[in-house]
Amino acid sequence: MQALFDIINAICGKIQVISDLFWSFPTNLDWYANIPVLGNFSLAIILLIGSGIYFTCSLRFIQIRKFKEGISILKNSKATENGISPSAAFFLSTAMRVGPGNILGVTGAIATGGPGALFWMWISAFFGMATAYTESTLAQIFKEKQDKEYLGGLAFYGKRLLKDSAFVGVALSIIYIIYALLCFPAQGFNVISAVGQIAETLTGEVIPTDSSLYWISFIVLMIISVIVSFGGIKKLTKVTDITVPIMAVIYVLTVLVLIIVNFDRIPWFFYAVFTEAFKPEAVFGGVFGIALVQGVKRGLMSNEAGQGTMTMAAAAADSAHPCTQGCVQSIGVFLDTMVICTLTGFVVIMGRMWQTDAVDIWFSLDNLPKYLTAATELTPGTTFNTIVSLLISVCFGLFAFTCLLGFISFSEICAKRISTSNVFVNLIRILCLIVIAFGILTNISGLDLSALWNLSDFANILIAYCNLPLLYLGFKYVKKATAHFDKKDGTPFTSEIAGVDVPVWDEKAGRTKNF
Repeated sequence: MQALFDIINAICGKIQVISDLFWSFPTNLDWYANIPVLGNFSLAIILLIGSGIYFTCSLRFIQIRKFKEGISILKNSKATENGISPSAAFFLSTAMRVGPGNILGVTGAIATGGPGALFWMWISAFFGMATAYTESTLAQIFKEKQDKEYLGGLAFYGKRLLKDSAFVGVALSIIYIIYALLCFPAQGFNVISAVGQIAETLTGEVIPTDSSLYWISFIVLMIISVIVSFGGIKKLTKVTDITVPIMAVIYVLTVLVLIIVNFDRIPWFFYAVFTEAFKPEAVFGGVFGIALVQGVKRGLMSNEAGQGTMTMAAAAADSAHPCTQGCVQSIGVFLDTMVICTLTGFVVIMGRMWQTDAVDIWFSLDNLPKYLTAATELTPGTTFNTIVSLLISVCFGLFAFTCLLGFISFSEICAKRISTSNVFVNLIRILCLIVIAFGILTNISGLDLSALWNLSDFANILIAYCNLPLLYLGFKYVKKATAHFDKKDGTPFTSEIAGVDVPVWDEKAGRTKNF
């Protein structure tokens, strides 16, 4: 059995090399790297941030103009007979966005690229809000209706934009399902490890991964996953409508207390972020490009703007206009990066562990222990340490749990793009559950599949490369929809306005003739 896992790790290691190439090209070429300023920007970063800048300018800073309206849409959102409400779609996508990456990714980015990496997260998120608006609006425009549910997203608008090619829709669906399968093992074990961390915090003892606690947690997690995954997207949103606000409030309040207790460190936090965004310390590599790459890479892993992975949730909403969900999903990026990731950055940076005598020990820790150690440093010698570690571990577990459920749900939507057969959809559900169980069991057994966890970088950039060209192809429809949305003349959005056949919107408008 060990030989099998060695083979898997070896394959994953090779793919990780390809992933690094995708992220760093062409900065790994000497002639390009020697170009002043430009030589620090890889093709991936140029595409991701460049696309965000393009969509921002073309839509006249839509993320600012429609921010207040997006909040209003969320506040006044109501459940409908068809699909799910805009707020339910928001919480579903937030369940995916606000995942373990908001702790692990941010901590890893700062540990590798220095405090300046957080600055580049902010930059990528600001422009990423416009990208999220674009892809979510596009998902709404080309969504489809099956029974009383709306389905759509990357695979659906990809099919329509590329000459209604069924092959494209199937291919993109398969890519997403593979993407989800690569992420399942890590997310499943993140939930179980959070339970272990909570137990260790409460008991003060180290609990082996093969203990009864981990086995019981594994069984409970699998039972819950089965119940939710076979209940459809509406049942899932009932779970995320409750868990997402709870975990967000707990996390925000916990970190805000840490910030208030360490109020005197706030000026240094901003000084470190802004100065080291361009001149990182030698301990972090001392290269501007490292902070830049880490910030954009981990920002993408966290808010997923430009990947198209959140578009399935956006399309599921029964919105009054395609652009309303675009506004809502743009706020999702703001919440994820500008709020949650920034709070994580506060803890890691204000903890200053790389400036203490324990620097070598800190760098050798995994990212969650790194983060907990930084949080402990902010409450030295107080009983509040235990409470903070406990609350953060609870949030981490909820982050991973909701993310896991989101992957299952979105995989189901992609499965329905391939085939509407219940047998096929159930097979995909079962496959997801098997991979989750596989990842957890290997870790409980003490087998190292850490290389598999690192494949998320490759999956993120691969699916982004698939999605971004489609956003440019469909951007003309987004612009038409936005122009109609800005008019607010009371007319319904239809095929005539979109300039392309949109049966769902014609049906909502009470029209039978398509464009």
